[in-house]
Amino acid sequence: MSTTIISIILGISGMLGWGIYDFLGGVFSKQIGSFKSLFWSQLMGFGSILLLTFAFKTQFNVPVLALALSPLASIVYSAGYLFFFKGFEKGNVSIIAATMNLWAVFTMLFAFLFMGQRLSITQTIGVFMILTGATLASLDWGNIRNQKFQLSLGVKEAILGAFFFGVFWNISEIISEQVGWLITTLLVKLGIAIFLLMFSFAVKQEIKLGSISTRTKYVIALMGIIEVSAVALVNYGLTIGDAILITPIASALSIVTIALAVIFLKDKLSKLQLTGVVTAILGIIATAF
Repeated sequence: MSTTIISIILGISGMLGWGIYDFLGGVFSKQIGSFKSLFWSQLMGFGSILLLTFAFKTQFNVPVLALALSPLASIVYSAGYLFFFKGFEKGNVSIIAATMNLWAVFTMLFAFLFMGQRLSITQTIGVFMILTGATLASLDWGNIRNQKFQLSLGVKEAILGAFFFGVFWNISEIISEQVGWLITTLLVKLGIAIFLLMFSFAVKQEIKLGSISTRTKYVIALMGIIEVSAVALVNYGLTIGDAILITPIASALSIVTIALAVIFLKDKLSKLQLTGVVTAILGIIATAF
């Protein structure tokens, strides 16, 4: 099997994993709060990848550069999801998911500017489609028609989250090429768990699950396993391919998230917002070629 086909499969796997995780994150952010959903699912993800590391009897030989970059990667990834889940807490799951498509654009932009990776003509067109689609999906067009410009709730947070994710994947590619996908995922997840714990103490954020149902706790644990699997698979893809190709495919996760939101949450989109979602998704697909 060719490297390109493997990369595409891994990108699609990331798409499915993050799509499901983001949908569940959107649901539980509204029920128990964005921070609790993020903290406990990420902690479960760290536990899962730690067990996998021991099962594979992995050798820990981490170069100084990878060790130095890992905390930075953990911080920007945590920041991305903090903003993303806050967006979910405030706004429509479908619209926030569509806006988050911008993280692929940020990833590709940074890869172009700082890592020397280049886009084909089709990929360039795809980037413009993502930008256009995200704009159409994220604006409150009812208020615009009434001459009152306003972003949909949660969109500002989603854009900030997309920026941090874009930074993360370029850093993650550097680490993955040095130490491999498994150690990269373990180091990042460890850093995320530590950062979120410190953050909770700094801002006095409640993290106890308390009276939350056992079923909800199981689902949050499942979220963590699904998300860390997506991260690990995409990190593996980065060891054999380029971020400028793999991450746009994985970022088509909005297809999954929006489909689940429409089916299970009965989310409603205006015609222009639906056009924006479809345009952004087509743009993501175009960046894979």
